[in-house]
Amino acid sequence: MAYTTIDDPSGIFTANLYSGNATNGTTISTGHTNDLIWTKGRAGTYGGRGLRIIDSVRGATKVLYGDQDLAEGTNNSSSGVTGFASTSYTIGGDADFNGSGTTYVSWTWKIQAGVCDIQTYTGNGSARTISHNLGAVPTMMIIKKRNTAAPWSVGHASLGANQVLELNETDAVATDATYWNNTRPTSSVFTVGTDGNQNTNTHTYLIYLFGNKQGVSRMGKYIGNGNADGTFVYTGFKPAFVMQKSTTTTYGWQIYDNKRGGFNPENDELVANLDSAETDGSGNGFPDFYSNGFKLRNTDINKNASGVTYIYMAFAENPFVTSTGVPATAR
Repeated sequence: MAYTTIDDPSGIFTANLYSGNATNGTTISTGHTNDLIWTKGRAGTYGGRGLRIIDSVRGATKVLYGDQDLAEGTNNSSSGVTGFASTSYTIGGDADFNGSGTTYVSWTWKIQAGVCDIQTYTGNGSARTISHNLGAVPTMMIIKKRNTAAPWSVGHASLGANQVLELNETDAVATDATYWNNTRPTSSVFTVGTDGNQNTNTHTYLIYLFGNKQGVSRMGKYIGNGNADGTFVYTGFKPAFVMQKSTTTTYGWQIYDNKRGGFNPENDELVANLDSAETDGSGNGFPDFYSNGFKLRNTDINKNASGVTYIYMAFAENPFVTSTGVPATAR
């Protein structure tokens, strides 16, 4: 039997740990092309703890703030992310990326068919379709207005076609026919309506599009069971990254990865919508990462409240089954 699994997902996505040294020209090795970079400080009392987002389409000096609704900022060419290379990227001495003595994590994606695409567009105030290059139906889309302050709009295949969550907020899902013009995306276009956070005339926007790719990425939902023997979520791979959010209650966007903890349960939690330090708290519902998915391990309401629906985005460390149909070796 033929499989379309990508055997080495680390060529597309990695979580990366480093310690800041405030030195310009510091290299962060990832092993793949870095088209999208999310960086967050793990500790400290100044700078660096908010989610900072850079991509190769806008350029290294253009930064967005995932935990805030601020307009796009511009870094000095030697302070933030300063360059992209084939298997690494470089940073300057700015505290948001490289403060002395601060520990950081970055999550980095390569633009890859079926997995990740990045587009920019200018709004016109009228419902319209816009082309993308994902080459598959997006299962998660994240829009940000660039030129003025506005919330981040998150669409997800497990939400309605007229619904959004906001990456920088804890709010429950919002419903309005102007979101996405109440239209599902296709493998070639996505649709925006007249909502100002997605399509104000003459304003500039950015969209990140993610898709489900066997062995690499999966966006989906689960329903909490409120039990210490929590819900198991099948992904088809051992996760390297999981971000999840309740759709009906005001809880944050929790992020876990395979580098900060490294063993089960993954106790090290960061919250995308908060400028806060990493939480290390076993017994609070942090997940186990298995070879084919993840499992909640407590009754914490942020992750596993009984009957509550949560959406997630997950990216792989290893596929569960390789392209030859053979189960991957656990690592």
